[in-house]
Amino acid sequence: MQKKVLAIVLAGGEGKRLMPLTLDRAKPAVPFGGIYRLIDFALSNIVNSGYLRVVVLTQYKSHSLDKHVAQTWRMSSLLGNYVAPVPAQQRMGKHWFRGSADAIAQSLNLIYDEKPEYVVVVGADNIYRMDFSQMLDAHIESGKSCTVAAIRQPIEASDQFGVIETDPSDPTTIKAFVEKPKETEGLADDPSQILASMGNYIFTADALVEAVTKDAQDDSSDHDMGGDIVPSFVAEGDAAVYDFIHNDVPGSTDRDRDYWRDVGTLDAFYEAHMDLIAIHPVFNLYNEDWPTYTGHRNVPPAKFVHAGPGTRVGSAVDSIISPGVVVSGSHVSNSVLSPGVRLNSWSSVSDSVIMDEVSVGRHCQIHRAIIDKNVVIPPRTQIGLDEKADLARGWVVTESGITVIGKGTVIEP
Repeated sequence: MQKKVLAIVLAGGEGKRLMPLTLDRAKPAVPFGGIYRLIDFALSNIVNSGYLRVVVLTQYKSHSLDKHVAQTWRMSSLLGNYVAPVPAQQRMGKHWFRGSADAIAQSLNLIYDEKPEYVVVVGADNIYRMDFSQMLDAHIESGKSCTVAAIRQPIEASDQFGVIETDPSDPTTIKAFVEKPKETEGLADDPSQILASMGNYIFTADALVEAVTKDAQDDSSDHDMGGDIVPSFVAEGDAAVYDFIHNDVPGSTDRDRDYWRDVGTLDAFYEAHMDLIAIHPVFNLYNEDWPTYTGHRNVPPAKFVHAGPGTRVGSAVDSIISPGVVVSGSHVSNSVLSPGVRLNSWSSVSDSVIMDEVSVGRHCQIHRAIIDKNVVIPPRTQIGLDEKADLARGWVVTESGITVIGKGTVIEP
């Protein structure tokens, strides 16, 4: 008999490290991969896993996110299925969510109404594929009240993650949950690796309710799922770990089966896009057995024009070109272009991420850039070729040299 599961997506994050992309929107609403939003990956994993009752807890600048979820993620009400955005409601006093655990504590009415046996809790801003039904099977088999999904990472990167240390006598039981340790022990089967938390959890429903209710009354708590709730289960010996390497998603290849990317910084966001466009991509958007769902705009197909002699040829190589893009007498390489982008003659775009409705004038050169929606780029503009010039114009340049231009910027000639 199918278990009764409620999925909760934590989507209230501000995403300060992604500024200026999050200046006007919540982090899970940031466009990704041409036609998607970041939240589409978490939601697609949930529904592909067979869990069709989902709430999305929102807070920070959530209009764009709420609109996307409401318009795109419509389930069959006849069968009682739904994906519902739920804003912070101040049910426990005149304050907003104080952390991810507090977001659930303030939304316990959703659990009381649904009466699930198990609750799947996931973040809304990572890129990966995962079958949560396999994790639920492992959770039930463990007999524990809490299970944390973990991905293997090199031991030298332990100071970048929440590290899960397991019981030597039972590798599925969490002995300690340590935040960004400088030193830790490697895995028994591979001492060069550690288990890092993916920010995805499964709880037995009654235990989760009890834990977040107790945490809400603790003034010394940060009210964080990874920092407070999980350690409370670990202290009781009631937390299990699920090794992501054992998750077998239909259609995955050896190259991308255990792919997981935290896109919490601009450089990571850029690198995740570059993972999409190789001939054999590190993360394959074309897996039809485990599709990534999103809303589709009513736009015409992409178009490439001017094929005559000379340099005025519309072309694109090693790139993702979305519907509605017009490449007119310009060249695109190693880039991702979102719907409605217009490139005019003798311009070039390379190693870049260009979001919706960006207009690029003639004779422009764009290299290693992230350009947000509705930016107007006048003729002969150079972006990403001179770091000092880009900074002087008020644009962001990341540590790795990626130039980032915020939404709606009108660039002066």
